[in-house]
Amino acid sequence: MADLEADGLVRLGLHDLHVELGGKMVPFAGYEMPVQYAPGVMKEHLHTRSAAGLFDVSHMGQVILRPKGPMAELVAAFEALMPVDVAGLAEGRQRYGLLTNDTGGILDDLMFTNRGDHLYVVVNAACKAEDIAHMTARMPAVSVEPVTDRALLALQGPGAEAALEAVLPGVSAMRFMDHRVLGDTWVSRSGYTGEDGFEISLPMAAAAVFARKLLAEPGVAPIGLGARDSLRLEAGLCLYGHDIDTTTSLVEAALTWAIQKSRRAGGAREGGFPGATRILRELAEGPERLRVGLAPEGRAPMREGVEIFAEDGTPVGRVTSGGFGPSVNAPIAMGYVASRFTAPGTRLLGEVRGKHLPLTVTELPFHPTRYKR
Repeated sequence: MADLEADGLVRLGLHDLHVELGGKMVPFAGYEMPVQYAPGVMKEHLHTRSAAGLFDVSHMGQVILRPKGPMAELVAAFEALMPVDVAGLAEGRQRYGLLTNDTGGILDDLMFTNRGDHLYVVVNAACKAEDIAHMTARMPAVSVEPVTDRALLALQGPGAEAALEAVLPGVSAMRFMDHRVLGDTWVSRSGYTGEDGFEISLPMAAAAVFARKLLAEPGVAPIGLGARDSLRLEAGLCLYGHDIDTTTSLVEAALTWAIQKSRRAGGAREGGFPGATRILRELAEGPERLRVGLAPEGRAPMREGVEIFAEDGTPVGRVTSGGFGPSVNAPIAMGYVASRFTAPGTRLLGEVRGKHLPLTVTELPFHPTRYKR
């Protein structure tokens, strides 16, 4: 179970293990979390790309949605909160979803799994209290049950399959977005690094022993939040509260791939979700701005908040995530720019310490993803 410290931060069940492993603990979304270990962010990032990294993501919110009546009522209620196909998700499969507000903004992004007679949902740490309240208020025919006694680990990288197979035989048969319940352990083949890997939910009481078993496997190393952020940025993945928030639509955020045909105009279950008017209009007409990849010239990163200008000095956007990409050995960023400036190869300028420095619009992701389809 999590413990609330005197400074207001939540200390999770694997805290002592992180300290033992040399983790540098920092505040993050109200939790005390390891940002890095002795090797540092750069080496941890590259280790995950080449071998396997173990992340503690127990700060994320885990929620069970159970129908109070027929399962079809739960499916319909959850679909009414998102522009995503819930009804078409097969049992044992996971899907990316987004809760939207009445103006088409994003309340949170999440993962949900069809487990036959209920749904299992994983939401962002900073949003979980609001998400749970939102789902409870909007789905009276559904029992919204926060999971508070389980850890959540992510094992990511090309060595993840062999390492987890040694500890949990049979997982190698899973494909990207498969989900399995193996006793009291819940395994999804997914993650947020762009690499092949797994997310593993298990009772908190068993988490330390399980984590030690994984760390004893060849090539597995503990990885902190710093490398998790640089990995997801190279993969072109959004960070809630930075790249997406209550003002951005998923069309602006270049997340239209998350809207299945059945929920689009002309689909079997067109619209019917909060913000549908704006989202369907932007799908048809295009948004006024769009999230794009940005490649600054030189070696200096352009970080969140950097204002973006056209070459004639006209303001056109802003960086929402930025840093150095260890795998691509260059600074990388993502941000929103006016739609007429979004073509790959477009030259723009970012303002850093009063100077306008060149950057180029580029396709995402910066580093190829390697999911096991």
